[in-house]
Amino acid sequence: MLPADGHVHTEWSWDAVGGSMERSCARALDLGLTSIAFTEHADHTRWVVGPRMKAWLRSADAYLVGEDGRFNPPPLAVGDYLACVERCRESFPGLHIMTGLEMGEPHWHEAQVAALLRTGAGGFDRLLGSVHSIDLDDGPRMIHHLFDEYGPDELMRAYLDEALRLAGSTAPFGVLAHLDYPLRHWPGGSGRFEACGYEDEYRAVLRALAGSGRALEVNTVVPLPGVIVRWWHEAGGEALSFGSDAHEPSTVAREFAAAAAMAEAAGFYPGRHPHDLWRRGCPG
Repeated sequence: MLPADGHVHTEWSWDAVGGSMERSCARALDLGLTSIAFTEHADHTRWVVGPRMKAWLRSADAYLVGEDGRFNPPPLAVGDYLACVERCRESFPGLHIMTGLEMGEPHWHEAQVAALLRTGAGGFDRLLGSVHSIDLDDGPRMIHHLFDEYGPDELMRAYLDEALRLAGSTAPFGVLAHLDYPLRHWPGGSGRFEACGYEDEYRAVLRALAGSGRALEVNTVVPLPGVIVRWWHEAGGEALSFGSDAHEPSTVAREFAAAAAMAEAAGFYPGRHPHDLWRRGCPG
């Protein structure tokens, strides 16, 4: 049985133009999943709109760029999102559906995050913390729009520095998402990415995360290097989550069989219930 997909976006995430909660539920059942978490984007960082971001934005998003040249991420319509979750729970009774958020740089936005969490009736089941940006002299900019200006090595270290600050913060999240985020945009001419070249930085993040009692996500957009999961175990990490980071139904639970095998090889195993985080220890 595949692990629960703990990181899925639907039409309620501002950048998931092909998302559909209903079709993602149907896809999950087709794949044999018994649990899924809809962790919609909750972004508060106002990114500087440089040339790369301007090219990336759809024309329909132009109204979201302020007079100061910064992008204003659309807020999550929490009430409508939660109502959609309830409709899907009624339509798919055989699927354990969790509510959730992916909060970008939540350690930068304490007040906004606190206000957002108060809107979740009964609380959210899965809270992801993630880093998509680094703060430069002219303001915050998205990592994947900076490869033309900065070398991949410099960006990777800057990303891990910010991830360390997030992991060591008191921000209210339970799972650190996509610790390999810059790999998605690694320039083809820069050679193969080698995680061991950043071992000290990765281990620092993992130690801080383990000390906080939070979980690490195995994100499957690109294959997470297995050595990072081993380092997580060595750092004392207790739990793993799996996330496809799907923005459309066809990519729900992508590459989960390989990800689960990697996690078991590193010493992590399924919990008692399908929606539980995987834990370190012995099978069963």
